[in-house]
Amino acid sequence: MKIITGMSGGVDSSAAALILKLQGHDVTGITMSVWKENGITECKKNACYGPDEKEDIEEAANICESIGIPHIVFDCADEYENKVLSYFRSEYLSGKTPNPCVICNPLLKFGTLISYAEKSGLQFEAFATGHYARTSYDEKSKRHILKKGKDKRKDQSYFLYRLSQNQIKNSIFPLGEMEKNDIRELCRTHNLSVSEKKESQDFYSGDYRELLGKNSDSGEIITLSGEIIGKHNGLWNFTPGQRRGLGISSEKPLYVIKLDALKNQVIVGRKTETLQDSFFIESPNWISIDNPSANFFAEIKVRHGSELIEGTVEPDTENRYHVKLKSPAGQIAPGQSAVFYDGDNVIGGGIIVKE
Repeated sequence: MKIITGMSGGVDSSAAALILKLQGHDVTGITMSVWKENGITECKKNACYGPDEKEDIEEAANICESIGIPHIVFDCADEYENKVLSYFRSEYLSGKTPNPCVICNPLLKFGTLISYAEKSGLQFEAFATGHYARTSYDEKSKRHILKKGKDKRKDQSYFLYRLSQNQIKNSIFPLGEMEKNDIRELCRTHNLSVSEKKESQDFYSGDYRELLGKNSDSGEIITLSGEIIGKHNGLWNFTPGQRRGLGISSEKPLYVIKLDALKNQVIVGRKTETLQDSFFIESPNWISIDNPSANFFAEIKVRHGSELIEGTVEPDTENRYHVKLKSPAGQIAPGQSAVFYDGDNVIGGGIIVKE
């Protein structure tokens, strides 16, 4: 099979390409370049977006040469700016907490990048990445299913829940059935230089506030009762559930409960006051089911890395659903995604919104 595989210069994408090559497929590595020079030069390493992108691209090219496959780079910087960074800025400046990776995957990695590959004349039958996820096809529902990766510690299905049926259908995740330690060992065995490379953990390699284009916008920090207890210099410095960096002193720890963009206020309280057992989502994407018209039960993840919580999802209005949790959870932040699971299967998910 002719397969194009996304190459980031990291261990996971390198292992994915190597596995496909060892399986006898005709593999071409492709990389999207998204960084634009903006005067920022000093950033930490190993992030998706940063000035060290050139080094990562060179690493990806070297890996492809070692494996014995061609490597092509596509300039996607303008699209990244228009589709991902603009979304990131507008959400943060409106008092929300966005997850840019959730938007980047369907629009850029599984969208623009594949479109550019097609326009370049590349012939391929599938697109592969190094995500820890799996796919299947359900004959009964006639739907393509996205599933958790076998290595639950590394599972990345949360970041992929907005993929379309066609994108899932045409995707291959070679690492889905593997454990992280086995992947590193595979790279060592084949003498790939990235076998010990640190993983990319962050969206941006610097302080994300540098991307907002705004220095400060002072406002009040208040309690739920309305008492003013401090000042802030921008809502984008805070997210629900945050404890550190509030810049105020208190006998007992205070946490961010919510952000009021209209009044430019940060509302804080005790940890118990951050807990919620219901919220709403909008802009849903459904994978294992069609648009649900009735309530359904699910295990729910309210942000990447959070524990799964049982609950129900109830239709509210068109494209808006009420999520009710069996037990309260913290750090439920508008702008983040809630993803619904049935065992290993991703049912779908949506963007958390204010009530």
